[in-house]
Amino acid sequence: MTLLQTRPEDPAVAPAGEIVPDLGAGNGPRWLEAWLAEHTAAVVGWRRAIHAHPELARTERVTTDLCVRVLESVGLRPRRLPGTGLICDIGTGSRTVALRADMDALPLHEHADVPWISKRPGIAHMCGHDAHTAVLLGAGVALASVADELPGRVRLVFQPAEEVQPGGALEVIAADGLADVDRIFALHCDPRLEVGRVGTRVGPITSACDMLELRLTSPGGHTSRPHLTADLVHALGTVITGLPDLLSRRVDPRSGTVLVWGQVGAGHAANAVPEVGTLSGTLRTAQHATWNELEPLVRQLVTALLAPTGVGYVLEHRRGVPPVVNDPVSADLLSRAAERAAGPGAATDTEQSSGGEDFGWYLEHVPGAMGRLGVWSGEGPQSDIHQPTFQLDERALPVGVRTMVQAALLSLEG
Repeated sequence: MTLLQTRPEDPAVAPAGEIVPDLGAGNGPRWLEAWLAEHTAAVVGWRRAIHAHPELARTERVTTDLCVRVLESVGLRPRRLPGTGLICDIGTGSRTVALRADMDALPLHEHADVPWISKRPGIAHMCGHDAHTAVLLGAGVALASVADELPGRVRLVFQPAEEVQPGGALEVIAADGLADVDRIFALHCDPRLEVGRVGTRVGPITSACDMLELRLTSPGGHTSRPHLTADLVHALGTVITGLPDLLSRRVDPRSGTVLVWGQVGAGHAANAVPEVGTLSGTLRTAQHATWNELEPLVRQLVTALLAPTGVGYVLEHRRGVPPVVNDPVSADLLSRAAERAAGPGAATDTEQSSGGEDFGWYLEHVPGAMGRLGVWSGEGPQSDIHQPTFQLDERALPVGVRTMVQAALLSLEG
């Protein structure tokens, strides 16, 4: 049986993978060198297959099927999660390290000129989850080739629905995906880092992210007589400018807390006070303790801001994801794994992002670390993630495979 179990009717068949340079060639171990020399093209092919047929959160059925077939083709026994996604154990023993990849795409059009461009209009892998999945598949199949020699278990976690809230990490945890796990690792594509580099950091590497939705109501009226009604648009403006200002004075500025509005709407006529208005945005913070304090504080401040206006309101504060906080031991292991994978200097410091990542839910239960996998070619523009122009250099794929394998080995050997 071949590693890529394609069938004529399989919609996930994509152009064959190519041999891409392995920037870590010669770093060992010998069995991994041999595996990558033979199968790097397959890893590239898996990535292109997933990229060409992206799926939104909790609909990743084709991607799940592809992963199951590949893992079963080398004698592994993956367990499907309820809905989409899967977990798969390799080896035996009392110690278990988990490696996680997310699988879902974004509701975006792709602007690219490659044969494996998204075949599904309005859906595309513009965050690199196709690469995350292919890298974890490669690491898993490589580790399966030496399963009997591993000093413990490696658990592969193919997670659905990272791009939505609540994230799929909670579903993995509910399905006992972390049972007996001692440590967990993940990589995320970073177009700001050059291929061959892996960014690591002790402490927070992403931020908590909540969603705020505010709905205001007013009796409405004529703009010539605002004193006879509740001026809803003025009230919206008061919250738009006032809430971020007040938060900056009530929250420790070192916490990296930031509120940004992304949507506002009200009214249809210039001379009419509207009856309904809406406002929504994201509230982010880098500190876990601050995250726990934000919801009651926001409700208090919104009440104070709107009390003089006379409008009615309903505030929905949806708690999102906690910050990803890398523990020191795991961050050091991941840094050492990167050096083993791509040579001295491969591991580099990285900044904390204000973006949210539901990998943080795993770290509420077990220690672990997330690293940033460099995917920039080193030439030309650096297209950010979540943009239609995002592209990655496929030389990053074997670097990712090597880093994940080495992280697992270092964890089990330690």
